[in-house]
Amino acid sequence: MVSLLSVWVLVGLFFYLNRYTRREYFTIWTAAWLFYALWLTLSLRLANSAPGSVVFAIKQCCVSISAVFLLWGSLRFVGMPVRQTLFGVFMLFLAVWTIVTPEVITNLLQIELPVFILLGLSSLFAGVCFFRLRKQKAFVGAGMLSLGFLLWGMYLGSYPFSQEYVSLYSAGFFVAAVLQLFIAVSMIVLVLEEVRHNAEKVRAEIAAVRLEKEALQAKVLTTEEECQSLYNQVRLTEGTQKAYEELRRTQQAVVQQERLRALGQMASGVAHDINNALCPITTYSDLLLTTLPDLADKPRQQLLRISQAAEDVTQIVARMREFYRRDLDPGQLGKVNVNQVIEEVIELTRPRWRDLAQRQGISICMERELEPDLPLLLSNASELREALTNVIFNAVDALPQGGAITLATRSVSRPGSGKDGTEERQLQVEVRDNGLGMEEKVRQRCLEPFFSTKVQRGGTGLGLAMVYGMVQRHEGAIEIDSAPGQGTSVRLIFPIRERAIASPRPQAAAAEPCRSLRILCIDDEAKVRELLHDCLESDKHKVTVAPGGREGLEMFRSRLGGKEAYEVVITDLGMPDMDGRHVAHAIRAESPQTPIIMLTGWGTMMNADGETAPEVDAVLGKPPRIGELNDVLFRITAPDRRAA
Repeated sequence: MVSLLSVWVLVGLFFYLNRYTRREYFTIWTAAWLFYALWLTLSLRLANSAPGSVVFAIKQCCVSISAVFLLWGSLRFVGMPVRQTLFGVFMLFLAVWTIVTPEVITNLLQIELPVFILLGLSSLFAGVCFFRLRKQKAFVGAGMLSLGFLLWGMYLGSYPFSQEYVSLYSAGFFVAAVLQLFIAVSMIVLVLEEVRHNAEKVRAEIAAVRLEKEALQAKVLTTEEECQSLYNQVRLTEGTQKAYEELRRTQQAVVQQERLRALGQMASGVAHDINNALCPITTYSDLLLTTLPDLADKPRQQLLRISQAAEDVTQIVARMREFYRRDLDPGQLGKVNVNQVIEEVIELTRPRWRDLAQRQGISICMERELEPDLPLLLSNASELREALTNVIFNAVDALPQGGAITLATRSVSRPGSGKDGTEERQLQVEVRDNGLGMEEKVRQRCLEPFFSTKVQRGGTGLGLAMVYGMVQRHEGAIEIDSAPGQGTSVRLIFPIRERAIASPRPQAAAAEPCRSLRILCIDDEAKVRELLHDCLESDKHKVTVAPGGREGLEMFRSRLGGKEAYEVVITDLGMPDMDGRHVAHAIRAESPQTPIIMLTGWGTMMNADGETAPEVDAVLGKPPRIGELNDVLFRITAPDRRAA
């Protein structure tokens, strides 16, 4: 009974570790111990089952499957590539052995011995795997697990012989219980050691960053002291004073530029993961809007808002690395109705300024002073929504006791504000609140990147900096009036241009419906594979998915030259084992006429940096848009291209 209790404890421990670590080999090991627990339960409850009976066959199947899963999990632990079909064939062989041998062999030892030898060898192999981990990392838990699995394998290999002796059989269950508890304790020790190792690694990285920051501050202070010393050696003339101030401004500009460059590098790192998370939101909302033409107005509006919000997040990620740049992308510009954008922003931010505030017992009123017949603004609607959202969120934070936020628009003409001193028409967007206000020192620094008065509440100091960058790209200005206890007024001033800054890229004509294609989709993210499968099948394509580059290449080769050969391959860029570039290179070498689309979370950043993938026909960013994907499929499979 103790042995049975301990093995179920071990099953529970592996199940918890599987949920905590999300590692595949823990999932497989959990299944192995589960089947072993089932075998032990049946053996203790139905100990006298005769060979050839159904109960005996079930018991043998359980212990056989446990052996196979234990071996499989160990192979995954050491990273050895093994095809899953081999394990399926192996389990089928053991099942046949379990059912057929009682009809041929009557000796119980001869029936059970091969299965338990296999289970013992699997445990020994698991022990060797943990021994290899112990040599790589100084984890005491790995050494304990290596010893535990080695002893466990020896016990399982000798189990059929112990059934011949009652005393050994009873003592064996006690030994099994001790070994199972030892393995459980060892696994807990290993996980705790791994957590401690990761924590120490993070602390070391934080310490390195802190040292680098202190070194940079010391360098800045040293430079400032040197400039001050040089300044004190020279008479305080007007010329030297101007030179010193110019040096300070240049120094501040360099530090700010380096901060922004660091932000851009950070954005490059997180863009892929964020875009992968956005894929189901944008793609499924587009798919529902496309495939449900009879959808009611209210659900359709809700879906449109979800799609628009996800698209705004995509644009934010794409611009985080670029907002310090001064140039606008003409291809993203269009005539924007600012009043309509303000209404959209009010609806998008309503959960923050109304619902969340009311839940906290606060009342915030949103007022509008919008000039009718306002001229259209040449801008990027998504970027303008993002800027206004940041300003509104700052206004909400300045109203801890409630109050009013006013959004106003107006068009004005300012003489002498044009580049050549002529009168210039301007469009002003103002956001006012009657909240806490700011001190003068805070007002002067509020546009600096990483400067925030809300660090304790999760502030990053990037909101107004991105607003400032957006206004600068429009060759506009931002004015902030504030005083403690008198609220804050933020005015965004844009020049009204009669003509575009540069001719935008022409809109592509709507593509004709693409014919049904055999498409192979390769991506290591399960949710991306699923949504690609769903949206492409909705257009009558025959879709096959592969979980990685190597598997996808094998599937492509298996159909190459046949009637069911794949006509298009869609592959992710960043994948373990074999990335998208290697997959595209191999496919292009074996089938030059097969079109290849690279779908990646770094798509927009690759285009911005001028990176190319010569083996592919098109590069699309994540999250994919259904219309854009259909247009590309139509273009790369058009008859004139195939003939070429």
